[in-house]
Amino acid sequence: MRNGKKQAPFFSIIIPVYNGGYFFERCLSAIQRSTFTDWELIVVDDGSTDGSDTLTRQYKARLFATGKRLGPAAARNIGAKIAKGRYLFFIDADCEVHVDTLAIAANFLKQHPVLDAIFGSYDDKPDARGFVAQYKNLFHHYVHQNGKEDASTFWTGCGVIKRKRFLKLGGFDVQRYPRPSIEDIDLGYRLKQAGGKIRLVKNVQVKHLKAWTFNDLIKSDIFDRGIPWTRLILRDKAFVGDLNLQTHNRISVIAVYALILALLSSFFSPRALDLALILAFFLFFLNLNLYRFFYHQRGLLFMMGVIPLHWLYYFYNGISFGCGLLLHWLAVFFAEPLRSPPPLVDPRENERELTYNRYGT
Repeated sequence: MRNGKKQAPFFSIIIPVYNGGYFFERCLSAIQRSTFTDWELIVVDDGSTDGSDTLTRQYKARLFATGKRLGPAAARNIGAKIAKGRYLFFIDADCEVHVDTLAIAANFLKQHPVLDAIFGSYDDKPDARGFVAQYKNLFHHYVHQNGKEDASTFWTGCGVIKRKRFLKLGGFDVQRYPRPSIEDIDLGYRLKQAGGKIRLVKNVQVKHLKAWTFNDLIKSDIFDRGIPWTRLILRDKAFVGDLNLQTHNRISVIAVYALILALLSSFFSPRALDLALILAFFLFFLNLNLYRFFYHQRGLLFMMGVIPLHWLYYFYNGISFGCGLLLHWLAVFFAEPLRSPPPLVDPRENERELTYNRYGT
């Protein structure tokens, strides 16, 4: 208590949910088991029909509803506007914090108060047992664990940002990203351009529960991330050689297309097979650290299965870049206006802004 008023929590944990099901229940339950307890929990139900709102009432959460499907970016913005905490802790409804995740994040922020935002990674023990799901989640873990700690992006799977900073930036861009996409990456770029400080804290980890399928993988990597990320880089001239954009990743994309060209050429000249073999070895050794990681995590057979799937990843990255480049040129030709979201109004400064359908306090 301070001056007769309850002190604001350190974290406002914000979870957007749409038909979260069993994963959402595990997400909520894990938060309740956290060793760090200075937080409030805000759930923004984005039009669920599976009883996710009813489930939320069983936990210590403030529940708000969008009334219709607005997308996770808009739902997070709603949660941020009514939050009381100093920091906004975003987590996805299909992620499960460890008992010490919140504590590690809070201690790090207390030791580094100049930071505006931090984010972590998935752990190396994904819940879903399918091959594609294991590959996707472990790959994500590896990328974040090998990224630069001085970061230039953001991640809402497990990310924390100062509430005042978030509101001043206008939150997530709901106009450009009405559905799950790279709204968090875009926010990180804008924060960095505004002089903000972001840190990748690799021991702040969550377990991802999603059971990725092959179709999910392709759709997400191309349409939800690859193409819009390319457009963002070209639009803001904000290329950063980190995470999925390191030098060896970009060289690998070129090598994959060269390998395909060599294989096609072998129908006319068998000697092209020699070049194809050289390129295959080059690709393998260029990504040796990743394949070594998969070998230690899941064994030789798993690693061998990963290689063609990973090379396919580089192939459709090239497609994503080409499509993103074309769309960028079209936007330039038609003079698409550049703009950033306006600041979000704090409802505590203007009560008329608080118009959401509230189920609980």
